[in-house]
Amino acid sequence: MRIGIDASRAAVAQRTGTEHYSYQVIRRLLALAGETPITLYYNQPPPPGLFAGGEARVIPFPRLWTHLRLSWEMLLRPPDALFVPAHVLPPVRPRRTVVTVHDLGYLYHPEAHTRFARWYLDLSTRWNARVATQVIADSEATRRDLIRFYHTPATKIVVVYPGVGREFAPVTDAAARRAARERYGLPEEYVLYVGTLQPRKNLARLVQAFAMLCQNTAAPDLVIAGKKGWLYDEIFAQVEALGLERRVHFPGYVAQDDLPALLSGARCFALPSLYEGFGLPVLEAMACGTPVVCSNVSALPEVAGDAALLVDPTDTAALAEALRVAALDEGRRQRLIAAGRAQAARFSWERCAREIWGLLANR
Repeated sequence: MRIGIDASRAAVAQRTGTEHYSYQVIRRLLALAGETPITLYYNQPPPPGLFAGGEARVIPFPRLWTHLRLSWEMLLRPPDALFVPAHVLPPVRPRRTVVTVHDLGYLYHPEAHTRFARWYLDLSTRWNARVATQVIADSEATRRDLIRFYHTPATKIVVVYPGVGREFAPVTDAAARRAARERYGLPEEYVLYVGTLQPRKNLARLVQAFAMLCQNTAAPDLVIAGKKGWLYDEIFAQVEALGLERRVHFPGYVAQDDLPALLSGARCFALPSLYEGFGLPVLEAMACGTPVVCSNVSALPEVAGDAALLVDPTDTAALAEALRVAALDEGRRQRLIAAGRAQAARFSWERCAREIWGLLANR
């Protein structure tokens, strides 16, 4: 039996959520493969040493790589099973196909996406849900959405939770934390957000809540880290309108190697998203011993459990109060830290990969 995996998203230079998922899962699947041959398909040459094991098939194509070039590869040399962890299934594919659907947030908050992005996300997810042999959902929330909106048979969907890597652990070395801060020009005390800058992340409201916090307390600064996604101008405009240019920092994309130190040094981590299919940064922050404030909607209560301060993402005052508690109330902080580390320990990439391998290897 030969298994094929679309590894194109794992090979990008700056991995965000779904690309990081691809990278972590593929690494573990290769470790589990044993004598089972695995072919990894790339639309560009991967970085040297990206993965240990597997046969790399680099098949570049200028446009519509999945629809045309990967389909052609499936026609010429089809594997017995194809896994697509973070993209769309090709029109030509083997009989057995497994795909991960990460979220359907564009249906809940269409205003947070461009018209083309909404159309593409809807079309590609609908296609995946219809033609895949097995659909992996990151959470029960995503599973319910697939059934509700696309009428995907419940028997076709398997919930497999993503994990958190062992590299996410408290960085206690003050020099290492200071070096990471200095690389991005950050202050010593800060509240941290990490993720793509886009409307669905509710960052304009996070800035408003931070402004409220600053009115009543000696608050640490706010750091909004991540690369620009789409429709992000409102966030910068909000900072300027509130006169917070010197208190809110935008360091851009943060390298994976620097994340544990930056998370460990934060007073708290905030993810006030309007919708999340999972919310991996919540677990990463918890694993680093950082108190978490996040929304009480979509998959985030599944991920955070009782180990975070959960708030209505549309209630700015509640968000400001949660930030105050998580950043400044030392007794509550310590309880959140202990609960968060226990919660994060329940999730692992090894278990995630084992469950996916069981779906792929099941003839």
